[in-house]
Amino acid sequence: MNNLISTIQYFLIITAELTVLFLGISTIVALVLMYIPQEKLRQWLSHRGIWGNFLGAVVGSLTPFCACSTIPMTLGMLNAGAPFGPVMSFVIASPLLNPIIISMVWALMGIKACLLYFGVTFVGSMLFGVVLEKIGGAHYVKKLRIKPNCCGATHDSESSPLTFSGKLKASFISAWGDFKAVLIYLLVGVAIGAGIYGYIPQDFVTNIAGPDNPFAIPVAASIGVPLYIRAETAIPIGLALSQKGMSMGAVIALIIGGAGMAIPEMAMLASIFRKRLVGAIVVVIWTTAVVGGYLFNTIL
Repeated sequence: MNNLISTIQYFLIITAELTVLFLGISTIVALVLMYIPQEKLRQWLSHRGIWGNFLGAVVGSLTPFCACSTIPMTLGMLNAGAPFGPVMSFVIASPLLNPIIISMVWALMGIKACLLYFGVTFVGSMLFGVVLEKIGGAHYVKKLRIKPNCCGATHDSESSPLTFSGKLKASFISAWGDFKAVLIYLLVGVAIGAGIYGYIPQDFVTNIAGPDNPFAIPVAASIGVPLYIRAETAIPIGLALSQKGMSMGAVIALIIGGAGMAIPEMAMLASIFRKRLVGAIVVVIWTTAVVGGYLFNTIL
């Protein structure tokens, strides 16, 4: 009975926290993006060199686009002549540095974990954008027409209400729509996390994926990459596992792998990139997850 009560309490508290967090952050980000036209974002990505990769990672961290928005935007920028490296930094950073993921890591795992997560994924997005350009990844882009945004929402300020109150209302409506789209994933993740928190023995998790197991991190990253785990699902599960003794590095490797390269996004990338480039991006995400995991265990 005590386990059941603690499981229910965990489920209700984490669900309430993540609901407020998701709606609040999504509303703020949508409001900010109403003042930043997509044309401005494209101009930022037109810079060459490491500064362009830096701006590519910045734009990726500012834009909580779903994959069906990210892919057409990526193709449009490449067809418009944007440098390949900064666009790749954007592609890598967009799912990993989503403002929702950053805020969830901060709220559930603390400011140190959030700053380290941001630093690892941001630097990784920059460096791997440079690497993918240096190895000639631009030759593996397919020549395709841009398809319309399939997410139903727009971040273009030209179609936004003129008054601040109107923009705020439209931002909340957009955030509510996004929240309804991910609610089932969030509830599933919190429910699994609550079950782990309430019923799985701590010694069991520690023996398999504790800090003393050096293989826990690459295994977690390998599980996360092909497994379709949204961040809204993975982070509550990771929180529960960390409280049961799983090393923070393995938790972060699972989150980066799952959030950075889900199977649906992999399929959409294959629609605009050739197989070798898609494979290279998968390796990039896996490497970021593993390096980030070991850094977390070393520093934290």
